[in-house]
Amino acid sequence: MASPSTKRFTNICVFGGTNYGKYREFVEAATHLGKVLAERKIHLVYGGGNLGLIGCVSRAARDGGSQVLGIVSKPIAAADIIGKTNGKELVVSGMHERLTDMLHHVDAFIALLGSFGTLE
Repeated sequence: MASPSTKRFTNICVFGGTNYGKYREFVEAATHLGKVLAERKIHLVYGGGNLGLIGCVSRAARDGGSQVLGIVSKPIAAADIIGKTNGKELVVSGMHERLTDMLHHVDAFIALLGSFGTLE
């Protein structure tokens, strides 16, 4: 087993808002994060969709060649309120299963600006 200092992350979950925020720098930072994930060949797992800051991350990661997995709860997918997922989409029964699946698919988490869903 690799020591903590040599472990390489291969799958990272990013939480972030479905709004762009107040400043252009937020969009630039989110897009940059997606590009860095792709450059380092890190796969992205996120809550699906293509809106706001999280949409910037997922588009940049996908466009850079990263594997992207959006995990979406069935009610959100049915309501079609977050837009088309940028990558493969896994639809699960509810929010608890969504978070559980995210935990099982990743090595680490990053939280960007968002609101209550990001905080949760």
